[in-house]
Amino acid sequence: MASEILRIHEELTSGKISCTELVKAKLSELEKNTHNTANFLLTEIALEKAAKVDEKIKNGEELGLLEGIPFGVKDVFLVQGCPASASSDFLKNYKSPYTATAIQKLLDAGAIPLVKENCDSFGHGSTNENTVFGPVKNAVNEELVGGGSSGGSAVNVAKGYTTFSIGGDTGGSIRQPAGFNKVYGLKPTYGRVSRYGIMAYASSTDCVGPIASSIEDIQLVLNTISGKDYHDQTTFVSEPVDLTEAIDASTLSVGYYTEFIENEGLDAETKAEFLALVDKLKAANIEVKPLNFKNADVLVSTYYALVMAETASNLARLDGSMYGGRIDGDSLKDSYAVTRSENFTEETKRRIVGGNQVLSQGHSDEIYTKATALRSQIISHFEQDLKEVSIIISPVSPTAPPKIGGSLKDPLAMYLSDIYTIGFSLGELPTLTAPVVTETGLQITATKAQEELILKFAKFLNEII
Repeated sequence: MASEILRIHEELTSGKISCTELVKAKLSELEKNTHNTANFLLTEIALEKAAKVDEKIKNGEELGLLEGIPFGVKDVFLVQGCPASASSDFLKNYKSPYTATAIQKLLDAGAIPLVKENCDSFGHGSTNENTVFGPVKNAVNEELVGGGSSGGSAVNVAKGYTTFSIGGDTGGSIRQPAGFNKVYGLKPTYGRVSRYGIMAYASSTDCVGPIASSIEDIQLVLNTISGKDYHDQTTFVSEPVDLTEAIDASTLSVGYYTEFIENEGLDAETKAEFLALVDKLKAANIEVKPLNFKNADVLVSTYYALVMAETASNLARLDGSMYGGRIDGDSLKDSYAVTRSENFTEETKRRIVGGNQVLSQGHSDEIYTKATALRSQIISHFEQDLKEVSIIISPVSPTAPPKIGGSLKDPLAMYLSDIYTIGFSLGELPTLTAPVVTETGLQITATKAQEELILKFAKFLNEII
């Protein structure tokens, strides 16, 4: 699909449409949409910025590529003066005192925020049903889940309500909903984009990334939001992604994990479609290597042990005293208990309880320390494999999107649905979901800081399939 950003840029600069008209139309679509994607419309700020863009056009001033481009913001990001609820009762009336770095970079480039988007509460979920605003409905079939936790963001892009959206990915929360809604979603290398101003789920795997309808739009947004930020000491200086030159297929070597493909939970049709791609790559004279992931069976347990521990720590600050609505009890301790019990969703409470168990005396050495050691082994495994191959491909999800309501009855099944995404989060690796090959898309992974290679390979795939 061609770049929506470039198309809108041309329409604005040619006078085919005014920015105010564009923004009003998008806001109207968001307000009327039946997919339940919008927590809060940012009408005032959006129209104010649109008027400034129109004034620049009227005065004959040159527009940057992102100036006047409407976008969505997952409701775990802070935008100064705007609501930031994390789709929870706890923060339903909270307003941001400052703006997240990634969002500020987009504002500085002239992009226009339209909406705070529905998501799983605090990022806790894989279906976007764990939200006080009601479940997000899939862009293709409203009976199915939108995917999580950035479901609202992915559906808005798929339906054209936003040109692109900014999501957060801890263990697949950009990639999986992108696959469920047939758009592109990128989890960058950990540290490429600042996490400052995003409500932390698990600080060691949280990543900020774009969701868009084209590879070119992913590139444009990524280049804008990347870079070193003194607010976030995990960030690093990164080279801009340049897609002007096509990938040299003769230099490629592609790997896939046999354990992923032979997994009993993988849908038979998805498996067949994936193996058909392997055959096409071989027919294009690309070296394809089956890889062995000996620790594949511990990916889910390692991931959830670590992220539950981190979320229990990160959410300890929410007690009704400094943030959110407080419910008074008979004592201070009782107030804390009642406030947290009433304001957190069941899934969030499940993860906090699990995290406190992981970190508790007598269990931390057995669980948390062991999980940390396993993560180091997983990282080393990926590093070794990516010396043998330049790209790793994998399914996004073992099954098609479930019907709304089904996953809430079986949390374990929801956790296991992340099996193909969480490993690359633990490995801090850049991974793109491309809406090709299978019903829920294809994951493309490379070594750290190789987003350019991933996006070029995605373009190459579009040419051969």
